[in-house]
Amino acid sequence: MKRQAKKLLSLALILILSAGLFSCGQDKKEDKGTKAVQLESLNWDTDNYNALQKLITDYGKDSKNYDKKNKPYAVFDWDNTSIMNDVEEALLIYQIENLEFKMTPDQFKDVLGTNLPDEDFSDDCNNTDGRTVNKNQVIADLANDYEFLYNNYEGMNGSEKLEAIHKTWQYEDFRAKLRYLYHAIGESFSSDVSYPWVTYLFTGMTSDEVAKLTEKSNDYWLGEELARETWISNADNPGQAGVVSVTFEKGLRTVKEMQNLFATLKDAGIDVYICSASYIDVVREFATNPKYGYNLNKDNVFAMMLEKEGDKIINKLDSDFFQTQGEGKVKTIDKFIKPTHGKKGPILVAGDSNGDFDMLTNYTDTKLSLIINRVKDGKIGELSKRATSDDKKDASRYRLQGRNNNTGEFVKSQKTTLLNETDGKLLKEE
Repeated sequence: MKRQAKKLLSLALILILSAGLFSCGQDKKEDKGTKAVQLESLNWDTDNYNALQKLITDYGKDSKNYDKKNKPYAVFDWDNTSIMNDVEEALLIYQIENLEFKMTPDQFKDVLGTNLPDEDFSDDCNNTDGRTVNKNQVIADLANDYEFLYNNYEGMNGSEKLEAIHKTWQYEDFRAKLRYLYHAIGESFSSDVSYPWVTYLFTGMTSDEVAKLTEKSNDYWLGEELARETWISNADNPGQAGVVSVTFEKGLRTVKEMQNLFATLKDAGIDVYICSASYIDVVREFATNPKYGYNLNKDNVFAMMLEKEGDKIINKLDSDFFQTQGEGKVKTIDKFIKPTHGKKGPILVAGDSNGDFDMLTNYTDTKLSLIINRVKDGKIGELSKRATSDDKKDASRYRLQGRNNNTGEFVKSQKTTLLNETDGKLLKEE
C-alpha cells in the first residue's frame, strides 16, 4: 500500500509540474504577444486599422525580413492628412489679421505678382458686380492698402495700435483682397503657380521668425472652432478690382490617430517622413514641436523651399529642391529619401488631394496607400473610387479613411461628414 501510495504521489507531482511548465510556456507566449508593437484602434475604420496593423507586423522590426540597415519607411502629406485643415492657409489668415509682414510697400507689391500669368481670373472669381478681375487690378488695390497700413501700424513703420488699424477701410479692403487673391490664383492657375505663391509672403523673414509665427498661429487656431467665414472688401472704396468676396474654412486640429500612427511606426522601426506643399519652416514647427504631439525629426520633413539673401527669405524657389506637389513629391522622395533606404520606395503613403496622387500611386513597393476622404473629384476622386471597389487588388492597397469636418476627428468609416452637414458621404457624386 505504501509503495502504491508513493507511486500515486509521484504521478501527481509529475502532473502538477507538467501543468506548471505548460502554464509557464503559455505565459511566455502571451508575454511575447503583448510586447508586439500595437497600433491603437481609436477612430480608425476597422478595415483600415487591420490593414495598418498587418503592415506594421509584416514589415516592422519583429518581422523576419526586417533590415535595420535599410529600414522600411512611410511618407505622409501634412495638410488635411496628418492634421485637420491647412496650416499654411491658417497662417495666412493669422498673418493678415495680425499684419505679420516684413516687407516695405515696394517689396510687397513686387512679391504679390511673383510668377503670376498675365491672364484674367476664372469666372468663378468675378467681383460682386459680376465683372472679371485680373491680378493687376487686385495688386494695385492691395499696394495702396498696404502702404497705408505700413505707414500707420506700430508694428511696421507707424504708431497706431492694431485695434485702431482694424477699424480702417484700408484694412477691411486689404484683408479681403489678399485672401481673395490667394483664392483666385488657386482657382484660376495650375498648382505649380498657386502652391508656391503663398510662401512668398514670408519674404523678409528669417526661418526662426517663420517658425515662431507658425507657433503663435497654431496655438490660436487649435483653440478656435472649425467654421466657415466670409470676407468682403470695402464697398465705399471699390478700387480697380471692385468689391470682392471670399469664403474660407478656418481652424486647425491635431489628429490623434496620426499622432499614434507616427509613434507606432517609429516604435516598429519604420521611419516616418513628411512631404508637404506648405513651406518648410511652417511644417517643421508643427511636426517637430513636442507640444503638438507628432514628434518628428526635422530632417524627416520635406516641403517648399525658398532661397535666402543672408538669413532673409526671398520670393524665389530654391532650385536645389523640387516643388513638393504632384510629380515633385515623387522626385523629392526619389532624390532625398530612397537613397537612404536601399533605393526602395515607401511601404506606406498617405495623402488627401490631387497633389498627392503621384506619390500615392507611383511605387510598386507601396503596400498601402491611405487616402483621407475629403469627398474630392479629379484624380484623387478616382483613386477614392478604387479604394471602395470590389477589385481585391485595389481594395487591399488603396484605403479610404473618413472623418467629421465639424469636429476634426476621424470616424470609424470610409465616409466623411463635410462642414455644416450631418450625413457622411463616400464619394463626390453622392
